Amino acid sequence: MTTKKQIHIGIFPVDVGHHIAAWRHPDVPAGGGSDVAFYKDIARTAERGKLDMLFLGDQMTAHYPEDESFGRTSRMTRLEPTTLLALLSGITSHLGLVGTASMSYFEPFHLARKFASLDVLTGGRAGWNMVTSFDDMEALNFNVGMVADPSLRYRKAHEFVDVVRRLWDTWDEDAFVRDKASGRFFDPAKLHLADFKGEYFSSRGPLGIPRSAQSHPVLIQAGSSDDGRAFAAAQAEVIFTAHPVLSEARKFYSELRERVGRAGRDPDHVKILPGSMTFIGRTREEAQEKYDLLQSLIDPQTGWMVIKKHLGVDISGLPLDEPMPAFKASATGQMSRQQVLIDAAARDKLTVRQFYERFVGSKGHQLAIGTASQVADEYEAWIDGEGADGFNLMLPSLPNALNDFVDLVVPELQRRGRFRLDYTGHTLRDNLGLPLPQHAHPASAAARRPKAADAPLRSS
Repeated sequence: MTTKKQIHIGIFPVDVGHHIAAWRHPDVPAGGGSDVAFYKDIARTAERGKLDMLFLGDQMTAHYPEDESFGRTSRMTRLEPTTLLALLSGITSHLGLVGTASMSYFEPFHLARKFASLDVLTGGRAGWNMVTSFDDMEALNFNVGMVADPSLRYRKAHEFVDVVRRLWDTWDEDAFVRDKASGRFFDPAKLHLADFKGEYFSSRGPLGIPRSAQSHPVLIQAGSSDDGRAFAAAQAEVIFTAHPVLSEARKFYSELRERVGRAGRDPDHVKILPGSMTFIGRTREEAQEKYDLLQSLIDPQTGWMVIKKHLGVDISGLPLDEPMPAFKASATGQMSRQQVLIDAAARDKLTVRQFYERFVGSKGHQLAIGTASQVADEYEAWIDGEGADGFNLMLPSLPNALNDFVDLVVPELQRRGRFRLDYTGHTLRDNLGLPLPQHAHPASAAARRPKAADAPLRSS
């Protein structure tokens, strides 16, 4: 009997929902994005649904700069991810907890320490979403002025992650003997200094955080540009991506797995999770009504602002019923996301109005509208069609869309043998089926260090 490929599912909550008008929905708490009780409810529901992980993005500036003057979205506020994840760790026991932190504005030691601490405190459930930051408005908050070009950002990112890995591998698994009788707390032979001096970063170590139950946090990446794909192939264990249709997802999936193999890694040890926005109803008509309601709440000024952010150009002055003109991805911003939108407009011959209506909500991600069975059908098609290993839920409004997914779609996937009935492990690596990472310091290095027994203990 052939075992069906299991679907991995995470949730990516942004404020009170990914749809730009979510805060205006009558069933949504408008201020939930800054409410502890709101996030606790999301985390508990996600764990009740046996989801792999909860992922928090981050941007350290206004998500839409124009909104500083408009004041028409809920995106102007955002809690710091690792602080919130530490809070949520206390009310969950299996759910993976993943946060974003920029390699452009922190030192490797700082991030290594922050995420190693979270990993230990959660019992091995932490993950780090590695970003290089592309927004000049964000750079202005850090005395930088402007972001570097993508190629430089990614060259620095490779080195940054190398430093972090070496710091995370400061200790061997059995370094801490904690022998009260002898007075030996740890074995110095099993302590490894990073001693890293590179082109951009240096760090001696040691990192004063012991290894977690999963050795170190899962590494996650979301860039889909050529530089981003090369970085993902070399470093990432989970890849978030955006594709509205299976044919595009399949091309990305195949290419990324090839790149991972060329990088000397096992492609099965990297999970690719496209973003998915779902509107679920007991009938197809009910699901469509939910979609139409949120679409009707989009303020036009806000909608054009969203399109400008993700397309890179302002199209608000174009005739609504004329075909979308051809654009090239901008050298600034999220070039890969821009290309997704540009390709979709050309492929489907969209007018400006159709482009606006389709993408102001989903922003280029998979959009699934239907019953639980219909959404499950689409998920299976993407999994069996080698377009994904699972999905990163970018639910339109919270908590209602998450309740719909957990109460309707999860049981349907379980009935089909596609999703776990219960957690089988305790760490994020257990959830995702990922192996423990290889230690950055070879065993021979430890063998060359003086043995603890060779050095006499000093008496006080």
